[in-house]
Amino acid sequence: MATRVYMHTLGCPKNRVDSEVMLGTLAEAGYRLVQDPAQAEVIVVNTCGFIESAKEESVEAIVELADQKREGRCRKLVVTGCLVQRHAEELARELPEVDHFLGTGAYQDVARIVSDAQAKRLVVPDPDFVHSAATPRVNSLPSHTAYLKIAEGCDNACAFCIIPKLRGGQRSRPIDDLVAEAAALAAQGTVELSLVAQDLTAYGQDLPGKVRLHHLLPELARVDGIRWIRLHYAYPRDVPDALVAAMADEPKIVKYLDMPLQHSSDRLLRAMKRGRDSVFLRDLLARLRARIPGLALRTALIVGLPGETEADFEDLLRFVEEQRFERLGVFEYSPEEGTPAAEMAEQVPDAVKRERRDRIMAVQQGISRAHQRAMIGRRLEVLVEGRAEETEHLLAGRHAQQAPEIDGLTYINDGVAYPGEIVTVEITDAAEYDLVGRVVARDPSRAARPLPAAPRPPARKGGLNVLG
Repeated sequence: MATRVYMHTLGCPKNRVDSEVMLGTLAEAGYRLVQDPAQAEVIVVNTCGFIESAKEESVEAIVELADQKREGRCRKLVVTGCLVQRHAEELARELPEVDHFLGTGAYQDVARIVSDAQAKRLVVPDPDFVHSAATPRVNSLPSHTAYLKIAEGCDNACAFCIIPKLRGGQRSRPIDDLVAEAAALAAQGTVELSLVAQDLTAYGQDLPGKVRLHHLLPELARVDGIRWIRLHYAYPRDVPDALVAAMADEPKIVKYLDMPLQHSSDRLLRAMKRGRDSVFLRDLLARLRARIPGLALRTALIVGLPGETEADFEDLLRFVEEQRFERLGVFEYSPEEGTPAAEMAEQVPDAVKRERRDRIMAVQQGISRAHQRAMIGRRLEVLVEGRAEETEHLLAGRHAQQAPEIDGLTYINDGVAYPGEIVTVEITDAAEYDLVGRVVARDPSRAARPLPAAPRPPARKGGLNVLG
């Protein structure tokens, strides 16, 4: 019987792709992939090391899964990812139950290391690995949606960020290689591609010739079967008109852009080494909204960077009220060893960080409710995920401005549809994050298929009358 492997992934979608590559490598080597750690002889934990809370979550997961080695059938525990790249020796001392530690440059070696009784315990080469279309990969999402990692690493030097040390410099994949992977995913049933990278808008700067993201997008749009393409992690410093035009003119690129802005105070932007000021950011946002009517903008902000004054924070609060982002997340600054920000004076107390985060989220909740209510009565294209987790009487899906895993859901309480199908839904109710509607049009050629539960955590309905 084949050795069974369980993969536990923490962190961002880019980490998920790394796990999928490791799963593909293990499957090609003859390992059987399972979804229950209690059934696995080998457990792999792919960690996140971006901020302190992520590190704590990773260590907790390792310790919890180590119980399977002591009490269950697990014979080998492997820990990989960003936390290992950063703290391999410390982890090796503190976690004797772990058999192997693999850094971010060793993903392609996971099958060899797991099968080799003489393999080193610490395998942490320079972070220079980039997978290709030829690299085995197992999509861990439902087959109709997938992430496409178009580049690895980052050349920016943001004062608060440790990622370049964990992932190395920018390494873009060639256009033909990305098109080949997109075509392979489409052949497996993928209709939605979410493009990810540490710095999406820097794509191509390291490739020969003058290749940029706006050259890649139309090539991906030509792939048969792909219906939606969405963009994540767009660094705001370099968004040329040609990229905005490509987003506006190509129908397959959904009207959704994830662009972490971090702050609006010029003083804080300089301290963060973001490379642009607030005037630039406001002009960029205005240019995007003018050229792409109906664009949904998601951003991420940081509160509590060392030296952030109440005036800086009030500037940020006004910025949020002014821009009215459709989606927004707020992080409390976490000092990361080895970054310039960790050495700055005037560290902000944790209680102040929490209070500032809560104030921004309170404002954003009102903005989000207004955006959601404006959807009532509209007809939206919705990608069906499957049955809702809460009840088999509802379907759950996402419209084009709801990204997988991070945004809300659209519940369907009237009509028939199947996973992977894009149907037209009339919205009848709305809350802060989720929508409810009924199917008003669908492709009659779609064949019936089993309905799985929607692959999302329970939604935050906030009073939705989802059953009609």
